[in-house]
Amino acid sequence: MTAALSPDLIARFAAIVGAANAVTAPDAIRPYLAERRGAFPGATPLVLRPKSVAEVSAILALADETGTGIVPQGGNTGLVGAQVPDASNREIIVTLDRMNAIRSVDPDNDTITVEAGVCLACVKRAAEKAGRLFPLSLASQETAQIGGNISSNAGGTAVLAYGNTRDLVLGLEVVLAGGEVIDGLRALRKDNSGYDLKHLFIGAEGTLGIVTAATLKLFPIPRGVATAYVGVASPEDALALFHIARSIAGLELTSFEFMPRIALDFCLRHLDGATDPLPAPHPWYVLAEVSSGRSAAAARADIEAILGEGRSAGLVRDDRIAGSAEEAAAIWRLRYSISDVQRPEGVSLKHDVAVPIRDVPAFLEAATAAVRAIVPDCRPVPFGHLGDGNVHFNVSQPVGEAAVFRAAARTITAAIHEVAATFRGSIAAEHGIGQMKRTLLPFVRSGVELATMRKLKAALDPKGIMNPGKIL
Repeated sequence: MTAALSPDLIARFAAIVGAANAVTAPDAIRPYLAERRGAFPGATPLVLRPKSVAEVSAILALADETGTGIVPQGGNTGLVGAQVPDASNREIIVTLDRMNAIRSVDPDNDTITVEAGVCLACVKRAAEKAGRLFPLSLASQETAQIGGNISSNAGGTAVLAYGNTRDLVLGLEVVLAGGEVIDGLRALRKDNSGYDLKHLFIGAEGTLGIVTAATLKLFPIPRGVATAYVGVASPEDALALFHIARSIAGLELTSFEFMPRIALDFCLRHLDGATDPLPAPHPWYVLAEVSSGRSAAAARADIEAILGEGRSAGLVRDDRIAGSAEEAAAIWRLRYSISDVQRPEGVSLKHDVAVPIRDVPAFLEAATAAVRAIVPDCRPVPFGHLGDGNVHFNVSQPVGEAAVFRAAARTITAAIHEVAATFRGSIAAEHGIGQMKRTLLPFVRSGVELATMRKLKAALDPKGIMNPGKIL
């Protein structure tokens, strides 16, 4: 890559999008560098805001010609530093926030085609307006953009029923490193005509090209949704309740989340308006949701049957079924706020691991023992998606001992990842690799897998301009 970005080169890039859409003032650039955790300080002399595929193509063609690093950025909600440049001041951010059109909605084919800069919540609202559901659900959906969701293969709270983002994408429009455009916006459920190239770019974190648009699957809007908040004694009981729920509701069990009491305590302390859904405390909680294609009464009947069987089996200590959409939203707000309410409690470490569903309780026990062997008074706050085995094993500092905790941070993280490895788990369930976990990838992927990744990278991006230093 270039040793530095000259004023002439910056001007050439800026001319592609026009001066008004080429951000050069330091104060205006700063928000694009301020990733959520503040863990990856970066620098750039230029942020480009293209409006069309043609402009993205021209940007990448010039970048390929000049060896300029390009960092694609969506809503800047990523958690592993994939969306920010390094500190060299030699890489350019390309944000697709102006490419935010809903190109088409086809309720008969159950598809929607959108540009990459459309926020996830906007995709969901456009689908709902057409009487359909786009099921991807994240805490950051008002700001996260669909291009970023695709590039990170986002998961969320509905993976149990609908799958990850990869399972929701039918076709992509992608600009390659040299500026060539793959127009793959096909709306077909079946298409075996050669390699399915879209899967190369889903989860690639912008290292192989820039996704500019996508055709996505839609689903019928459920005719009824029932949400329950359940107190349980242990992760083992939560898992047993999950199996009961799945046997009763099948694929209509759309969410099955778990969280410890400490997470609720943090919410009650730091989340405005938060209240305990149950009258007495419990060691663990489950948030279960059934979405029925039949009726609200059917959804309610299923959730009541799940809880009734759970009580008979001695698994359910107490429960509350939301009586309204507003009450359900308040319960979900507790779940979505867990990471945020750790901040007032001091330093916290965030981890995104996955293990086989059956091993979640054993993983939680082993990981908790491992981190407490390092810092005895640390406060584990593990929560996540029990129905798909994704555990966000967060750890908060001991009260008043930030320095001790910071000093042990790398050791704690390594211990958690080592425990996940003993269960043949993943160190990156849904957040990706980015900068944060790049050095860890060789410990969880074989030499053959890594060599294959490098061959793909070299074939599609021979000059290494696409999101340099991420993943590989």
